[in-house]
Amino acid sequence: MSVEFQSTLFAGAPATPASERRTLSHGAWVDVARDWLPDADDVFATLVDAVPWRAERRAMYDRVVDVPRLVHTYMIDEPLPHPGLEAARDLLSTHYADELGEPFRTAGCCYYRDGRDSVAWHGDTIGRGSTDDTMVAIVSLGDPRRLHLRPRDPERRAESFAVEMGHGDLVVMGGSCQRTWEHAVPKVASAGPRISVQFRPFNVF
Repeated sequence: MSVEFQSTLFAGAPATPASERRTLSHGAWVDVARDWLPDADDVFATLVDAVPWRAERRAMYDRVVDVPRLVHTYMIDEPLPHPGLEAARDLLSTHYADELGEPFRTAGCCYYRDGRDSVAWHGDTIGRGSTDDTMVAIVSLGDPRRLHLRPRDPERRAESFAVEMGHGDLVVMGGSCQRTWEHAVPKVASAGPRISVQFRPFNVF
């Protein structure tokens, strides 16, 4: 695959990944670290070509539709396609060890080819995420897209907000975020290609 996007060169990752924490309701929180991943241009280019991207189809109501993005998941002990992602996963595991209590083990990859690709409102509640506090750490590469978050409780929707994820940015959702909040990346009128890498602990999807 060959893609182009407006790149931004970064000097390198900060000393700690959690540069800004936003405390949410019900024990949820979100950390945001800007310009976090070193060599983001090289990581992006490698992932475009090296990840075995696949298109999925999903039953929705009375029909089967295309999932609006390409996907691939690296499971436990599978090597990641770029050493920068291996280093990022290890650093995140170390940094969040006291709060998470276990390492990040898998890396889900989503390829948003343009503004028509998206992900609907959801929480990562397949597996232990449905009952336990956990974390999902997202590294964003490529064109900026907005990650929208809202409480599951409709009466608290006024607390909804969005985080713009830029090239090399890190967003970590922790605490009860997967159970008590939802997140989405909506379609937009115009956007270049973007890759999202989601690090998760064992048995969280």
